Amino acid sequence: MSDGSNGIPTRPLGSTGEEVTIIGVGGHHIGRGTVELGVRIIRSALDEGVTFLDNAWCYHDGRSEEIMGQALRDGYRDRAFLMTKNHGRDAATFRAQLEDSLRRLGAETIDLVQFHEIIHEGEPARLYSEGALEAALRAREAGKLRYIGFTGHRWPHLLQQMLEGDFAWDTVQLPINLLDAGFRSFGKAILPELVERGIGVIGMKSLAAGQLVHTPIAPERAIAWALSQPVSTVVTGIDSLEVLEQNVRVAREFAPMSADEAQELLTMAAPHARDGHLERYKTG
Repeated sequence: MSDGSNGIPTRPLGSTGEEVTIIGVGGHHIGRGTVELGVRIIRSALDEGVTFLDNAWCYHDGRSEEIMGQALRDGYRDRAFLMTKNHGRDAATFRAQLEDSLRRLGAETIDLVQFHEIIHEGEPARLYSEGALEAALRAREAGKLRYIGFTGHRWPHLLQQMLEGDFAWDTVQLPINLLDAGFRSFGKAILPELVERGIGVIGMKSLAAGQLVHTPIAPERAIAWALSQPVSTVVTGIDSLEVLEQNVRVAREFAPMSADEAQELLTMAAPHARDGHLERYKTG
């Protein structure tokens, strides 16, 4: 970890050679409010020194990407590491969604495109056999994207199947939170291999999609726990300038937790984690 822009630490994004801030702005929440609020949140985050921006082709039927595209005008694009996600499992779908994303985001190049939501049986095989990966590689050669990754939040074994294929993944985005250890744990099953292989780890759902409010653990401590894991960045849902201010403060003040403190929080979370009822993205 190194000092980043405006006091927000940065970390390497795996083996890509890129440095990204330890927190990022989640694109899904951006599409929930007004255009004006979304633009203010994104530009304020970049002004504060946050560099990592998350999005997806599907978020709010493209509205999140359109809002982000507006925010990235007037020179803001050059200050961001821009990521979006693509649902293509075949070449034609991947190409069509990528063109949509480029247009909405107003970008000639997207820094990172990830195959989104590998959550159903058979999807890893489809990606490797129906041309989506080849389409992504051709898009990279054409300068439309720079790095390629994938995401998943339901079944760790599907992410393992993705990793077993013959492809050099740049990043993986997966749940990193205090509840994960107790049920279908991505942290136990997948995270160590990502670290060993030098793949960039993008944490998501650090508050278990908001469900950690049903535990005695304060949001700031939960985010700090996620940041203490071997991740490159943690994408956080930010739907107000107040939440942005809170998350920026957590990042600026962050120091890795001791093993004892981290275990204390895991112990507090354990009674809420055993059956996955709060991790609805795993069970829904």
